[in-house]
Amino acid sequence: MTSINQLPIKRFCIPSLSKMCAAFLIAITLCIGYTGISQSQDLQEDVKTLNLDKYWEMQSVNNPQISPDGSQIIYTRGWIDKKNDSRESEIWIMDANGDRKRFLTKGSSPTWSPDGTRIAYTAPGEPDGNQIFVRWMDDEGAVSQVTRMELSPSNLRWSPDGKYIAFNRAVKTQPSLSISMPSRPEGAEWTTPPKVVERAVYRRDRQGYVDDSYTHIFIVSSDGGAVRQMTDGNWNHSSAEWTADGNELIFSSLRVENADLQWRHSEIYSVSVEDGEIRQLTDRHGVDSNAIPSPDGDYIAYLGDDWHDNTYRNRKIHLMNRDGSNPRVISGDFDRSVRNLTWAPDGSGLYFVANSEGDRNVHFVSVDGGVQSVTEGVHQINLSSVSNEGVFATTKSSFHEPGDIYLLNPNSPDHMVRLTEVNRDLLKGVTLGDVEELWYKSVDDLDIQGWVVKPPDFDPGKQYPMMLVIHGGPHAMYGVGFSYSWQEHAANGYLVLYTNPRGSSGYGSEFANEINNAYPSKDYDDLMAGVDFLIDKGWVDRSRKYVYGCSGGGVLTAWVVGHTDRFTAASSNCPVTNWLSFVGTTDGVSWYRNFEEFPWDDPTEHLQRSPLMYVGNVTTPTMLMTGENDLRTPMSQTEEYYAALKVLEVPAAMIRFQNEWHGTSSQPSNFIRSQLYLRNWFEKWGEE
Repeated sequence: MTSINQLPIKRFCIPSLSKMCAAFLIAITLCIGYTGISQSQDLQEDVKTLNLDKYWEMQSVNNPQISPDGSQIIYTRGWIDKKNDSRESEIWIMDANGDRKRFLTKGSSPTWSPDGTRIAYTAPGEPDGNQIFVRWMDDEGAVSQVTRMELSPSNLRWSPDGKYIAFNRAVKTQPSLSISMPSRPEGAEWTTPPKVVERAVYRRDRQGYVDDSYTHIFIVSSDGGAVRQMTDGNWNHSSAEWTADGNELIFSSLRVENADLQWRHSEIYSVSVEDGEIRQLTDRHGVDSNAIPSPDGDYIAYLGDDWHDNTYRNRKIHLMNRDGSNPRVISGDFDRSVRNLTWAPDGSGLYFVANSEGDRNVHFVSVDGGVQSVTEGVHQINLSSVSNEGVFATTKSSFHEPGDIYLLNPNSPDHMVRLTEVNRDLLKGVTLGDVEELWYKSVDDLDIQGWVVKPPDFDPGKQYPMMLVIHGGPHAMYGVGFSYSWQEHAANGYLVLYTNPRGSSGYGSEFANEINNAYPSKDYDDLMAGVDFLIDKGWVDRSRKYVYGCSGGGVLTAWVVGHTDRFTAASSNCPVTNWLSFVGTTDGVSWYRNFEEFPWDDPTEHLQRSPLMYVGNVTTPTMLMTGENDLRTPMSQTEEYYAALKVLEVPAAMIRFQNEWHGTSSQPSNFIRSQLYLRNWFEKWGEE
């Protein structure tokens, strides 16, 4: 076994690794692994295990919205259209006890009116794209299309009196640079005009070009009619929340010159529904966002933090008076990332969920200050909506449960009521792999958490091939939710090891900031310590150890093979391999701020942390898989590394996925292809 200290640096020699930049912040689009098709011959013939054919039949439930009176729940039910290679969803409804589940309508993003008599949702309409529809929830079920716009709306919010719906929509702009071409001769076929780009942020992954518009806030009568634009200017605006009296909308933005060049800075504003006056409510250099007015209209809760140049810091829950006065922190020293911030109906405080050590549970913060736990357990919960009586509609997932809808009464949190079992028949009789939690020591005496998924017929006296899966981000968290692909890996006889090395969220700001100016060297140490820990249990076939990851996981995979030859094969998917060429070609300019120096002033830091600079050490057969349309970690990053491997005659393959942005699995068939190519590559080199 060879370590980095024994590997000579070839092609490009860097004598030492000094400070590295702030870590890789790009979030992986899907936190699922890759899997193969062939079943392990060691599995007992009478054991029914997960396979890829079942993937096409998997369903999902999301966004459960409980009616104000708590009697009914609307939700989206997702499924795969195998014929058209697409993921589809519909709006369903059921009684709050789980009875009478039935299809309601085509569409998405349903939300109840405050009095529970109607729902608003988006669906394809005239003249094109998605439009806002309102459906009466009586026996007649009349439906009205209330908008007819050229561009699609999002983030629907009912006014307290039910008369209006606020939403976001893009507003087109024109470049200031224009030319007047001479007249075209009759019948001439000229080249399509060029695209004029003038903005710093001009494209986004999964969206393409975004520099021809800004996102604004609108309102429309719930009965239909003309829409009214509530914000103006060349700025983007978040979703808006109504104040209790319906007189104002609260949102976040940064309405200053050159806002797209600001880093980690936003403010909270209000806009008057009556006259359109916009007032700035917060005023500090830092991030203030996710504002939610209280039910009594006196306060606004929000997430915020002072400006910092750390690689990561959890934001605190703040409270201010409606006019922006007396801002204060109410979450104390609670140091986890807050999601799904929701006011209690009585205004006594707010409920939220937070990731912590792989779990995601519900917490409550009082307006007087202080956070307390509401739920506990090895699961991942998302809060979606709350009734007037304080009962929540939630989704919950765990190791062996893909995710279903539950009712949660905070007064009896130990008795969540399960309302759906959409994959019960699909998984009936299927033996899934057990998942074991691992804690181990790494360098700096740091405790690292991970898990291993075992084959369904696991025998501790046998040895199995191992896959190390590395998450992206790197500020993300692997956890205790269900993973179809990891379970299918295990069904094929693999141990699947996944860990949360330093830099991961869910362990506090200090832990996440451990990789500041050190990524990816220190989290590399944590990953290798995890592999050693699992090997020491005696379960791993040392001749068949594999590693892969996408996005930030692709970065670390490329780093791993440049620093050790201990793995039989690797797959570096959608990676960054050369920070010099990456920072100016990814979908944004903020990456320049994640380094201590601009590369034209001093490129040392960019070079030191680039996997490409260590490619001369690579002997591990390495595959790369990236979407052709990837704007987050562009295809050129994959091409650079692949070309270097070929020049060095290292076994390599490049898989260029069609119709894919960042990641390789947005299309159902591409998910399957990803699994098959990955397994084929590993098995190809595992046989030698």
